Amino acid sequence: MHIAGKLACVGMLVIFTGCSSWNPFSKTVPRNPPAALVNFANILAVRPIWSSTIGNAGNYIFSPVLSGDSVFVAAADGSIARINSATGVAIWRIAAGVRLTAGVGSDASNIAVAAEKGVLMTFGADGKFKWKAQMSSEVLSAPAVGQGLVIARSVDNRIVAFDAESGAKRWMVQRSAPALTLRSAPGIVLNESSAYVAMPGGKLLAIALSNGGVRWEATVGEPRGATELERVTDTSGAPVIIGSDICAVTYQGRVSCFNLANGAVRWAKDLSSAVGVAADERFVFAADERGALNAYARDTGQSVWRNDKLENRRLSTPSSFGRAVAVGDLQGYIHFLSREDGSFIGRVATDGSAIVAPPVLAGSNLIFQTQSGTVTAFAAE
Repeated sequence: MHIAGKLACVGMLVIFTGCSSWNPFSKTVPRNPPAALVNFANILAVRPIWSSTIGNAGNYIFSPVLSGDSVFVAAADGSIARINSATGVAIWRIAAGVRLTAGVGSDASNIAVAAEKGVLMTFGADGKFKWKAQMSSEVLSAPAVGQGLVIARSVDNRIVAFDAESGAKRWMVQRSAPALTLRSAPGIVLNESSAYVAMPGGKLLAIALSNGGVRWEATVGEPRGATELERVTDTSGAPVIIGSDICAVTYQGRVSCFNLANGAVRWAKDLSSAVGVAADERFVFAADERGALNAYARDTGQSVWRNDKLENRRLSTPSSFGRAVAVGDLQGYIHFLSREDGSFIGRVATDGSAIVAPPVLAGSNLIFQTQSGTVTAFAAE
C-alpha cells in the first residue's frame, strides 16, 4: 500500500465514515515485483476441458457460481451467461442493460447480480428479467440465493433479504461500519437455516433465514495497531462451511474456524489475507497477502505446510482439487500444489490476466474466471 494512498485515505476520514479508496484487487503494478516462477517436475497432468468468454470484470470481482449442471457467470458490462458445466456450451447469454458491480448468485431457478448505484437485479432460469430492488449503497459482494431468498450486503454494512419470486423485502440487518475498510467483496454463504456473512472489522455473522434474527456473531480477527490503517481487519472473501465447522480469514488478522451451530471458536491462527479460505475433510487452506499458501489441520489448526515460492503473485482464493490444492495468480497462472506437503506438482496458463475470483468445483472439473473474462474448466489426469 503506497504511502500517498494511505494518506489520501486517512484524509478522507474527516468527511466519510468509511473509506474505500484502496483496492487490493486493482491492476496497478505492485511495488514489489512478483517472484519468478520456479521450475519443477510436472507430475500432475492438467488439461482444459472447455473455455468460454464473458467479458472484463474491470475493477470488480465476478465469481462463477455452480447450480445444478450449470455455471453462471457475469461481467462488468452487464453480460450474464448460463453455461453447461460439463461441455462449456452457453445455454443462454443476455445483457442486463446496465453496468454490473457484483455477481453471480444462483439457486438454478433464480440468478442475482448487483448493478451500479446499488441496484439488485434478478433473472429466471431462462434468463428473463424478474425484478429489481434498490439497496442503500453500492454492492460489491455477490448476492446469495437460496431457500426462497436473495440476500445482498451493501458497503454500508446493511444486509437485506428479498423474496426470490416477488422481490418483496423480507428482513434487514444493519451493523455499524469501521472508520476505515478495504474496498473488497466479503461473501455470504447459506445453509438450510442460516446466512453466514463475512463483515468488515473482522466479524462473522450468522443470521436466521426465517426472520433475520442474529443467531451469533464471532470475531475472526481482532484489530491491532496504533493507527486506523494498522487496525483495518476486514473479513476477506467468503467463509467456507465444511461439516460442522465454518472457517474464515481476515486482512491483518487471523484465519479461524468456528462451530457452525453456536459460533464457538475451534481454533485461530495469525494470518493476513485479502482473499477467502478453502477447506476439505482434512485441511484448511489460506493464501496470505505476501503470496504464501498455507495449509492447516482442519481439526486443530496446526500448521501442516507453507509454500512461500509465489511471493507477491497476489494469489486467489485456493481450492482443494483431488490430490492438489489449486490457486491462481496476478498473471493468470494456476498453480497446483500437493495437498499433503505443498510442493509444486502442476501449472497451467490462462489468458495472462489476474485471477481474483474463487474457482468453482463442478464434478471432476475446476472452473476459473479471469479478470479479462475467460472462463475455463480444467481436469486433472
